[in-house]
Amino acid sequence: MRAKGRVLFIGNSHTYYNDMPKLFADICRESGCETAVTMLTHGGKGWDFHLEEPEVRFNIRYGDYDAVVLQHTAHPMGDLDVMEACGRELVDWVLQAGARPILYMTWTTREDGEAAQPQMAEAYRKLQRQTGCELAPVGEMWWAYHKEHPEVELYDGDGKHASKEGSKLAASVIADVYLGRKQADV
Repeated sequence: MRAKGRVLFIGNSHTYYNDMPKLFADICRESGCETAVTMLTHGGKGWDFHLEEPEVRFNIRYGDYDAVVLQHTAHPMGDLDVMEACGRELVDWVLQAGARPILYMTWTTREDGEAAQPQMAEAYRKLQRQTGCELAPVGEMWWAYHKEHPEVELYDGDGKHASKEGSKLAASVIADVYLGRKQADV
């Protein structure tokens, strides 16, 4: 296990809601890994947007991160071919910088429900297979957790974003991947 780390989060509101990167850093600290986090997020924006932002490339190249967590737009995901192409390019940048890319799979809306999760999950899993990078299957774990703990409200009032508990779940799944802990099969 790492004693110290630096992690960059790139995403949108599903990353910054409830200050999820701080929750992630707290989990890492509690596990004995002092972790500093940086966040580059813009509400509703996907990887195509982040590729055009100068601070994204600069941070990846010169931030001395050991991991970069990549989260694409979720509701809707947009053109999946664009997601895939932009995701591959971001993963390449991260690898060239000597860091670990970790894909952050999001969850479906309350309205769309669990039945829509496989399509969202497959977009991330396809990119994982193509690039060989790590995947934090938050969306899949979201529904598994919901089945085991239906009394816990994972959604914020809008039915799209995470409640505080939902953000804790996301942070925990990402921390498990970052720290190399085995996750339950979904």
